[in-house]
Amino acid sequence: MTEADELTCLVDGAPISLETSLQLAELDVGLRNRIKRDYPQSKPTDYICGHHLLKYRLDHVDAMINADLKQTKKINHKLTKALQSDDYDIIDVNDSLKESLTFGQKVSDDVARFGGSWGFILVFMFVLIGWMVVNGLHVFGANFDNYPFILLNLVLSCVAAIQAPIIMMSQNRSADRDRMMAENDYHVNLKSEHELRLLHAKVDHLAQNQVPHTMEIERFQLEILGEIRQELAELREAKATPDAAERRESHHEQVDHR
Repeated sequence: MTEADELTCLVDGAPISLETSLQLAELDVGLRNRIKRDYPQSKPTDYICGHHLLKYRLDHVDAMINADLKQTKKINHKLTKALQSDDYDIIDVNDSLKESLTFGQKVSDDVARFGGSWGFILVFMFVLIGWMVVNGLHVFGANFDNYPFILLNLVLSCVAAIQAPIIMMSQNRSADRDRMMAENDYHVNLKSEHELRLLHAKVDHLAQNQVPHTMEIERFQLEILGEIRQELAELREAKATPDAAERRESHHEQVDHR
């Protein structure tokens, strides 16, 4: 009896041949660890038959697929939760400011808007020129502010003194608008950063786990197909051998008969 005839399967102890079995040392680390988990007493020199090896390969493939699906589902859940999250306080700046407007703020906005327009400049120039012409030429007998127009200077000072704080009030509202828009931008950027991190984690999972697992599964498929092809070749050879022996016997019988 040869050494090949004395080989036994690690799983059920049945006798196996060297051609239909593999040594544990020849298997992949993950597959070998899976067998080692079920049979702690196994050694790298032990053999396992092709039938039980196929079962462990299928279990290993199922475990990899389930692990990938579980991790992908976990990342997708986090990404969906981040997309649907309302924790980020986004404020509609225009509506918020419009609802909080008081009468004085409306007046200040209108004054600032008119004071920064060409209409105000043209009207102011017309008033200044009219004032100086009326008092300088005494039109219609008017003589309430002679040259050097001291009253005009007083009026201009009063207008500037009143207009400056009103414009500053409007600028404060513009500063509030800018602050609220900056807060919105911050929350949007924070949400975008969180979503991008989740997307990076998903891409990393695909590159580091799913792609190698897919290649490993394809390698298992090629090994199984190779074993199936080898078994088919052995079956064809075994079938062809008796046919050849029968043909030789038939030929010898014909020769003897002659």
